[in-house]
Amino acid sequence: MNTRLFIVSALMLMCVGAFGKKKMAVAETWPDGTAISAWFQDTSRVDLSALRHFVVTDYGVDGYSEQVQTERLQAVIDRAAKEPGGGVVVIPRGTFLSGALFFKPGTHLKIEEGGELKGSDRIKHFPVVKTRMEGQTLQYFAALVNADGVDGFTITGPGTINGNGHNYWEEFWIRRQYNRNCTNLEALRPRNVYISNSKNVTVQDVKIINSPFWTNHLYRCENVRYLGCFIYAPTENITPIDPKRGAPSSDAIDLDVCKNVLIHGCYMHVNDDAVVLKGGKGTWADKDADNGPCENIIIEDCTYGKVHGCLTLGSESLHDRNIILRRINVKSATRVLWLKMRPDTPQHYEYVTVSDITGQCGSFLVVRPWTQFFKPEEREDMPLSQCNNITIRNIDMTTRNFFDVGSSDKYRLVDFTFENVNVRDTQKAFDASLIENCVVKGVNIE
Repeated sequence: MNTRLFIVSALMLMCVGAFGKKKMAVAETWPDGTAISAWFQDTSRVDLSALRHFVVTDYGVDGYSEQVQTERLQAVIDRAAKEPGGGVVVIPRGTFLSGALFFKPGTHLKIEEGGELKGSDRIKHFPVVKTRMEGQTLQYFAALVNADGVDGFTITGPGTINGNGHNYWEEFWIRRQYNRNCTNLEALRPRNVYISNSKNVTVQDVKIINSPFWTNHLYRCENVRYLGCFIYAPTENITPIDPKRGAPSSDAIDLDVCKNVLIHGCYMHVNDDAVVLKGGKGTWADKDADNGPCENIIIEDCTYGKVHGCLTLGSESLHDRNIILRRINVKSATRVLWLKMRPDTPQHYEYVTVSDITGQCGSFLVVRPWTQFFKPEEREDMPLSQCNNITIRNIDMTTRNFFDVGSSDKYRLVDFTFENVNVRDTQKAFDASLIENCVVKGVNIE
């Protein structure tokens, strides 16, 4: 097993240095007590050296052109797809401007040192396709990098996927200034990476930055690893309208109906939530076959710069189970664990463990109703939403409000455990009575 990450970015080196070598877990279990498979202990890198490599400049793509070269780049992908055993599409040193690219079974993407796959800043270069956005299956713009039904798909660095999002961000804030009710979808923005209906996916040692919308979005994927990635979008000074504005809705990694995901040794700094679990929204969302649960997710040994939430369940989420956030350092998060409770959606968040967290944040735990753009409907058998078996342990942080929790007749909170918690907290609002069967051991709030 590779126990130490080698990342070109100084921030990534700082991230790894904070935790040192990863210890081999012995007989680890999920929060519900079932065994964690050995798959989650393997952080070794995928080696594709045996496959044929297709360097795009060998096939008529210009690495220093200011022209959008989508068709030429797609032609290289199509050629690699025809190679017996598959092929690796290589972005060498240089900047390659493109619209939406569609990877096919057997293909992979490698971006070499100094190489940059850069997205077009014109939405016309991203076709409208059937896709998944904000807990819905709908027609929307394709991402810069798309892979649907590509088992074994791999993106490797150490180069950069640059979404080139500035013009999209500025237009969003202009729209929002004109119409405060403008939704994310109305702003017409592509994502950086969208991977769907795929198994055994690895994204390793690559920089993924400046996405116009969500940075990485995975839908119905299984056995996914993000290893040593640098995920970034600016959090301020992107528009003269307001210097406090950053890249809107630039979530680092959105997991939408996904199972068995390991996010290890990554750096995340975005102007929205970092790791987000999604799966559907709406009063009848649990009856829609396109929706579903997220389960068996581990986020570990990561460093967070500035983010809205380190781990967010919802708001477009139905059932999340066996989720672990551990051994992370937080530089400046608005929240660490955010359980978004939509009054219009039946939700169940269970068996979530957050442990060994250091740093500083605004609120550590947030459980509150989420009503942005929600549409309640009448449903006689509407299930009561619930959060249960949530464990928070081994915490050493400076916070403004460690316990930002509110009660509601729309959800139930039960079986929370707070253990070995040491926080410097301004609000001092901890109130175990808001939770049924709340266990408190060794909690020190100063």
